[in-house]
Amino acid sequence: MNKAVQPPASAYFITEEKETSETRTLALLVDNEPGVLARVIGLFSGRGYNIESLTVSETEHDKHLSRITVVTRGAPHVIEQLKSQLDRIVPVHRVVDLTLLGRNGQLDSPIERELAIVKVACSGDERAEALRLADALRATIVDASVGHFVFEITGRVWEVDQFIGLMAPLGLVEVCRTGVAALSRGKDGM
Repeated sequence: MNKAVQPPASAYFITEEKETSETRTLALLVDNEPGVLARVIGLFSGRGYNIESLTVSETEHDKHLSRITVVTRGAPHVIEQLKSQLDRIVPVHRVVDLTLLGRNGQLDSPIERELAIVKVACSGDERAEALRLADALRATIVDASVGHFVFEITGRVWEVDQFIGLMAPLGLVEVCRTGVAALSRGKDGM
């Protein structure tokens, strides 16, 4: 018996193939209380949405508010549906799509930064090359021994990716990344 192969239960397979995927950076202002992050993440996972980056921190201690920054990828109408669903969760005060914020009707990308700590074990020529590349890409040394370096690099996601890619053939051992932190441009806040 031939059974038809069913695609996985994911929101990505609901969209038509003609529609292109976009990367979006969403900022959520939420109550800083137990379970809020689990509810937000549960919305993503329950509907098959992927999270490429996630950062969370309390931002307004007196008001007990936290900011969640999520980078996700999907079809535009699927992401609009996700934003609408996030906005309906009770402890969520505001959902802002930083990718679509703009001035004068033009798209204006948010200011995005990521921190990575990168461990590289190398010696000889590879050691000299690792130091040269770290200097060129503005990475700082936070730990060193005769056989290894630990570098810290902060920058746009593609800059962190580039640094990691350059360190891979030199003896990359381990990488720890924070995820994207992002703010909209201009004088107005969230």
